[in-house]
Amino acid sequence: MMKMISLRQLILLILIPGILAWVLNVGVIVHPAQAAIRQLEESPGQMVYQSRQTLKDRQGNIWQVIAFKRVRLDGTESIYLRLVGFPGIAEVDHTRPLKLINSLGKTWTANDVSQQIFTDSATPEPNVAQYDLQPILMQLDPVVPLRLEIPSLGQASITLNVSPSLIEEWRSLIIQS
Repeated sequence: MMKMISLRQLILLILIPGILAWVLNVGVIVHPAQAAIRQLEESPGQMVYQSRQTLKDRQGNIWQVIAFKRVRLDGTESIYLRLVGFPGIAEVDHTRPLKLINSLGKTWTANDVSQQIFTDSATPEPNVAQYDLQPILMQLDPVVPLRLEIPSLGQASITLNVSPSLIEEWRSLIIQS
């Protein structure tokens, strides 16, 4: 004798496998986050690829952190890290390099190139600095957290914590062209 299935059981028999199939399908379609690299044409034949993030220092002040690669018309490339704090929160010491220290204690320095870059004024704004990242970028391990120690006038260095995913995003600038 055939057993009758209630409407509720029928709906559950159809609905549950359908939902399960949809969840599994969505899981296959969803991709991990890709690097958020922006591409800009600064002038004809000169491209800039940049990664922008907002990070807080240990005092809770917000900094704009921009790693970018400039490709000039002649094919030369440079990679910089620009740090911008809100006016009045800090004065960057442009005579000293940026320290990059990973969580394992390895330290690198990046030279301040602000004077070379910001040629329209005698000195760069006190809350803005730009560092040459190219010589050290590939030495930074994209799985080890990093902290930036920004040299400051009249106070201790300003510290920004950088996640491994952001380091990986910076390193992806190398392949942009």
